[in-house]
Amino acid sequence: MDAPTTTSSAGNDGTGGSSGDWGWFTPSRKRDEDAPQGPDQEADRRAPSRPVSPIRPVGTGAERRLPAPAPAPAPPEQSEPPSPGAGAPPAENPPARDREEHQRPTETPGAQDVRPAGLFSDDGTASLDAVLIRRTMAEIEPIADKVTSYFYALLFVQHPYLRPLFPAAMDSQRDRLFRALLTAAKLVDDLDILTEYLSGLGRGHRKYGTQPEHYPAVGECLIGALTRYATGTWSDETEGAWVRAYTTISQIMIDAAAEDELRAPAWWQAEVVGHELRTPDIAVVTVRPDQPYPFRAGQYTSLETPWWPRVWRHYSFASAPRADGLLSFHVKAVPAGWVSSALVHRARPGDVIRLGPPAGKMTVDHSTDNGLLCLGGGTGIAPIKALVEDVAEHGRDRPVEVFYGARSDHDLYDIDTMLRLAQAHHWLSVRPVVSDGPTNGLSGRLPDAVRQYGPWNSYDAYLSGPPGMIRSGVDTLRGIGIPSHRIRHDAIEELVTAGD
Repeated sequence: MDAPTTTSSAGNDGTGGSSGDWGWFTPSRKRDEDAPQGPDQEADRRAPSRPVSPIRPVGTGAERRLPAPAPAPAPPEQSEPPSPGAGAPPAENPPARDREEHQRPTETPGAQDVRPAGLFSDDGTASLDAVLIRRTMAEIEPIADKVTSYFYALLFVQHPYLRPLFPAAMDSQRDRLFRALLTAAKLVDDLDILTEYLSGLGRGHRKYGTQPEHYPAVGECLIGALTRYATGTWSDETEGAWVRAYTTISQIMIDAAAEDELRAPAWWQAEVVGHELRTPDIAVVTVRPDQPYPFRAGQYTSLETPWWPRVWRHYSFASAPRADGLLSFHVKAVPAGWVSSALVHRARPGDVIRLGPPAGKMTVDHSTDNGLLCLGGGTGIAPIKALVEDVAEHGRDRPVEVFYGARSDHDLYDIDTMLRLAQAHHWLSVRPVVSDGPTNGLSGRLPDAVRQYGPWNSYDAYLSGPPGMIRSGVDTLRGIGIPSHRIRHDAIEELVTAGD
C-alpha cells in the first residue's frame, strides 16, 4: 500500500512502515517477465472464465454520497486497497534488493499480530462478508504467488496504460499483496481502524500519480485473479462481498487523497545541504525542503532520488522539527540497495531529492509524565534521538532511558551525539550495548540488557531497529510487565521486506 519499501519502525536496521513498499498491488516480476509467455502464460491472457462484477469509478466525497451499506455485511473492508500507483520504472533495471538498514515500513495497524494460522476461522462474530472473504484468502494462501502473478499479468494485458506507474523490478515485493490481504482480512469488521489506515495510504499514494479512475481497473483484475484460483469457495455471494469490500476501500483512499490535496502537495522538493559520512556505509544526510514541511519527532517519510526516478524508500527523521526547517536522515547503504547506496555514496550538497508526506505514530505523548524507555538498534537510533530532542524542547523533566545497540563499538556511529545530549539533560541516560566483540559499554543483546535495569512499570517504551530486535524487544518488555498499549513501534511484518 503505501510506499515502495518498508521503513523500519523502529527501525532503522531493516526497519523501517510501509511501506515499504510499493504497496498492495506491487508487480511481482521484472519488466521482461510481466507479460504472460508460453502455453500456461498464454492462458493467462484470457479473461476469467466467468464474468467479473464491474467496479465503477467513484469520484470523491465531495461529488457523491456514500450508498447505504449492503444489508448482509458489516462495512466490508477486506483487501488492503490495491494500490494502483507505485513508481515509474527506473531508467535501467535496478539490482536485486537487499534489506535496508534504516527504512520504515508502511504502518499497518495490528500488523504485528497478524499470523496466517487461525486467522480465517469463523468465530461467530464476523460479518457475512468477512467470513466469505476470509474463506477465499484461506483457499488461495498456498498459491499466493501464482494468484499475485496472474493479477499483474491480467492488469498489464488489459490495462497497459497502468504499467508505467509500477517499477521495473518488482520481484522483491512478491508477497506484499498477500500479507496486506491478511491484515485487511483481520480488520475487515473494524471500520474505524481500517479507515484510519487506508486514509494514510490514500494520502501517500498521491506521490505515485494515482488517480480515482485507476481503482476500478485494479479492482476488476483482483476479482478476476480470485475468480480464476479460488474455485472451491467462489460464488456470486463471495464475489459480491469482494466487490463491496474493494469499493469501500478504494473510496476511503480516494476521499483521503482528495481532502489532502486541499492542504498539502503530493511531494516536496528538498535540496541536500549536508552530507556527513559517519562510517564507510552510514551517512547523515541533511536537506532543506522547498516549502514548510510539518512533521513530529518519531515519524518517518519516503524519499526519492534523481538517480532512481519514482522509486521511493522510507526513512525516519533524525531530529525533532527545527527552527531552520532542515531535515536530517541516517542512511545505511546495503548491498544492492538502490536508494540507500545512492544517498550514501552518490548524493552531495546541491542535489535535489523528493519527500513524500510524513507518517508514523511512534511519537511522544506529552499529556503524561511517564518516563520513556527507548531501544534503538543500528540506525534505529535516528528516531530515538528525535524523541529525546522533542522531550527536551517541551521543558519537562521526564526520565528518558536510552539503550543504543550495535554489533561493535565501531557501529555506534552516533554515540558521541547521544552522550552529549545526556550531559546536557540530567533526566537522560544513554547506555551503549554491543553484541559482538569487546566494548566499554554493556555486552549482549539489546533486550537482555534492558532486563538488567528497571523497574519499567512507569515507562512508555519505544523501539526502532531491525525486525528481529523489535520482536525480541516487544517480548522482553511484555515479559517484564509493560502493557502492549504502552509499547510503540512501526509495523513488524512490513519490516522483513525492507529493501534498499
